[in-house]
Amino acid sequence: MGAKRKQKQKIILPPDLPPEVSEDEIEISDEDKDFVDKNKEYAGFLSTLDTQSITKHVTRVADVKEDALEAFYEKRLKRKSLQKEKEEDTELQVDRVDALPVKTLDGQLYYRTAAKTPKLSGNDPTEEETSGAADKGIVKLTKAERRAKLKKSKKEAKKQGKDAEPEVEQTLQEAVLAEVKQDLTAEEAFESKKNKLAELGMALLSDPESNIKSLKEVLQMCKDNNHAIVKLGLLSLLAVFKDIIPGYRIRLPTEKELEMKVSKDVKKMRLYESTLLSVYKAYLQKLAALEKQPSFQHVAFRCICTLLEAAPHFNFRESLLGVVIRNVGSPDDVVRKLCCSTVKSLFTNEGKHNGEATVEAVRLIANHVKAQNCQMHPDSLEVFLSLSFDEDLGRAARDEKFKPQSKKSKKKKHYEEARQQKENEKKRSRQELLAKTREEVVADYKAVAFAPDVMERRGMQTETLSAVFEIYFRILKHTMQSATRSEANAGSSTSTPEPHPLLAPCLKGLGKFSHLIDLDFMGDLINYLKKLASAGSDSENTSKCLTVSERLRCCIVAFKVMRSNLDALNVDLQDFFVQLYNIILEYRPGRDQGEVLAEALKMMLCDDRQHDMQKAAAFVKRLATFSLCSGSAESMAALVTLKHLLLKNVKCRNLLENDAGGGSVSGSVAKYHPDASDPNLSGALASVLWELNLLAQHYHPAISNMASSISTMNTAHNQVYLSTISPQQAFMDYSLERQESFNPPNDIKKSTNKRKRGSGSSLLAGIEPSADTSPIDEDDVRQKLSAHFTLLRDIKENQSLRAKLDSTTSSIQLYEEYKQQKKAKKPKTKIRKTSLTVK
Repeated sequence: MGAKRKQKQKIILPPDLPPEVSEDEIEISDEDKDFVDKNKEYAGFLSTLDTQSITKHVTRVADVKEDALEAFYEKRLKRKSLQKEKEEDTELQVDRVDALPVKTLDGQLYYRTAAKTPKLSGNDPTEEETSGAADKGIVKLTKAERRAKLKKSKKEAKKQGKDAEPEVEQTLQEAVLAEVKQDLTAEEAFESKKNKLAELGMALLSDPESNIKSLKEVLQMCKDNNHAIVKLGLLSLLAVFKDIIPGYRIRLPTEKELEMKVSKDVKKMRLYESTLLSVYKAYLQKLAALEKQPSFQHVAFRCICTLLEAAPHFNFRESLLGVVIRNVGSPDDVVRKLCCSTVKSLFTNEGKHNGEATVEAVRLIANHVKAQNCQMHPDSLEVFLSLSFDEDLGRAARDEKFKPQSKKSKKKKHYEEARQQKENEKKRSRQELLAKTREEVVADYKAVAFAPDVMERRGMQTETLSAVFEIYFRILKHTMQSATRSEANAGSSTSTPEPHPLLAPCLKGLGKFSHLIDLDFMGDLINYLKKLASAGSDSENTSKCLTVSERLRCCIVAFKVMRSNLDALNVDLQDFFVQLYNIILEYRPGRDQGEVLAEALKMMLCDDRQHDMQKAAAFVKRLATFSLCSGSAESMAALVTLKHLLLKNVKCRNLLENDAGGGSVSGSVAKYHPDASDPNLSGALASVLWELNLLAQHYHPAISNMASSISTMNTAHNQVYLSTISPQQAFMDYSLERQESFNPPNDIKKSTNKRKRGSGSSLLAGIEPSADTSPIDEDDVRQKLSAHFTLLRDIKENQSLRAKLDSTTSSIQLYEEYKQQKKAKKPKTKIRKTSLTVK
């Protein structure tokens, strides 16, 4: 029992605490800081730890009193001190002459000690002597021995220092050499892989059938970690596939066909085709995976587009088309241009795929437009402008089929058929039948392989055209719906008009293929275009949703549709003339497209038949006003159209007269209304083209010469002028891009009002671009512009002054009457005169 109690009273001490270290000596790595910053929820508790309570908890001993614990610690300290003394006794101090001292960081010197060797059993006298000497103390040496030892130690220290320096240099050289070797090995590996790719590619191009298995090696190299090797591998496979892909679709043999016995050549061909198809499929999967990575995106799309353009008839065309059509409206310019050019080449080179890829591409684009809710890049729809439709397809066959035959030809045909049938029944043999069947099979094969059936091509063309018009009408419908929504939300301040990026290419396509639209849809199409282009009171907000260029395009498409169908439709286009009359003043040179305005002027005013005199005069006056406040290119296009209208409408030349009341022919409206929205109600015949006098002083010599040539036109009916330039050509010739080197002359002669009448100058007289390269005189231009705008301001002030004068004249008349009445009553009295001043 006593032994058990002793075991129970045995004290187990806690483990020793780690040595205390100052905060300055603690080094924290950047990785630890990043870890703590990222995981503050888990590492934040370290800042709130109570170290004192932890130390107390760790150093405590269970079931032991404090007095007994202190006594136990004292015994333990005494035991440790005795062990240290014994260790010091066993150490031997080395002679200070034999060893160098060691200096600590604190600056203290101490000499090293060596442990005594334990006494071994034996009668070796040397061991006894050394042990005896060690017991006695330090060995005493003479002065000469001490000096010799000092010299020896110094020489050894010098040798050790010299040996350490080349060792350090050697380690640095080895590290640099290792890095150079790594770079050299990487370059050598890159060059070797490049050479291997070149060798495999050359072998495949020289003999693809025997080296077809090398395709797998090249494809395996496309999985390398080096991006450059991957790109080279992809481009190498692209070049190989472009060369070895056959001109037909590969059909793998079925299980029954594989079980059949075939020749060696057939087996070899099957192996070649199956290997080619499997590697081609894996290559396409690799491209589809890499096109999503930014570093390989451009290379992958280049390979996909090139393959689809080179072999649209081959297998897996659907997957390639899906990738290309999905990125036709990509925000990346390089990818979008590659995809659009590929689709355009498919549309233009239908001989490679017999029109099948065209139908599939149009269907995919239609589905993509529907999925994106008509919010795509305009380039994705402009590819349809590359489509071409054969209108005469199958017309010759139908004409021959329904061509009326004469009675003689019918009788002759029946007679020959009856006679030939009798001869065939008598002379037909087995060899002739076999020869005939062979010829029929060969003819059918040729027809199917190289020239598809006319009816089949016609069906594909009809399907393509219906899909294209479905997209166009979907875009028009979406535009109308968004316009009505914006009209409903016009009162709210937060409402923003929805953009219509596909409307411009849609209108271009409708204008190009307007002759192929079914007559049943013509009326609805014209109504849609009229609503989109209108700016009346009923659709005031609708016009705000569309730009000026888009509204002008609606007018152009309406005229193209009407002219392509000639007299098939009986629709009044007066509303479109009203829209053009109002849109002209809304045009802004920097914001809107000038070429669209020039096309509208040519289509609606120049190419149209004889206009009404009142309407033509209104457009003449509006174009003259527009020329004053627009750029040189727009002004030239407007002046060309103005002159064309004056050439066709002789009575409108009365606007050139300088009478006080306007032209001699005033029309139904006696006064000119410049703010009228309808050109027929503007009364332009009662006005004068005073704008030409200002345009004759224009800074651009071509415009000034053009204005002066228009002002010299005569009102005689027998005078003939030739028009050889269109508004579009004039705009292109005098646009800013073509006139970058234009410098107006310093001294421009002021044009006089005295012009010679009856000079038959042509339209092109004096409108050639100036070749003068003298610098611009800014002061002269500034003076002319200030004079131009001050004149316009004076005209407005004169109009307001006239109104004031009318009001004041009535008051003056009343005053005069009052004065006369007063004089009649009191003739002798004098009335003080008052002076009226009119501002």
